Amino acid sequence: MAYASVVEFVENYMSLVYRRQVTDISDTVWCPEWWKHAEALARLDAMWRAWEYLRKDGKTGLSVWFLDHADPHMAKLFDPKGPFKYCSVRNGHKDMLTPLPLKSPTQGLFTDPTMGDFRM
Repeated sequence: MAYASVVEFVENYMSLVYRRQVTDISDTVWCPEWWKHAEALARLDAMWRAWEYLRKDGKTGLSVWFLDHADPHMAKLFDPKGPFKYCSVRNGHKDMLTPLPLKSPTQGLFTDPTMGDFRM
C-alpha cells in the first residue's frame, strides 16, 4: 500500500490533488476535521481503498478512479448541502447534523431482508 491509512491518504494525497477555494462564501465547503463526519470518513476510506487498487493499473486505473470514485464522492463532500454543511475552514467543525429519523419496521415484515423479500 502506498498509504498506511485513510488519514495519511487524505493528508498527503487528496488535500494536494483536490485544491479548492473553501471559504464561508464559496459553493464548495470543507471541514478541517473531516474525520468527525461518518459520511466523510466512509467516503474517503472507500476512495483510499479504491485508489490503492486502481493505481496499480498503469493504463487507465487513475482515470477510472477519478471518474468512478473520486469525483462523485468529492462532489457530495464539497456540496454545501452535504455532511460539511455547518462547518467552515474559519470556524471549524460544527456537529449540528443528526442521524436520519427512523422508525423500526414491524417485526416479520421482511422474510429475508438481504433478498429484498417483502411481505405486505
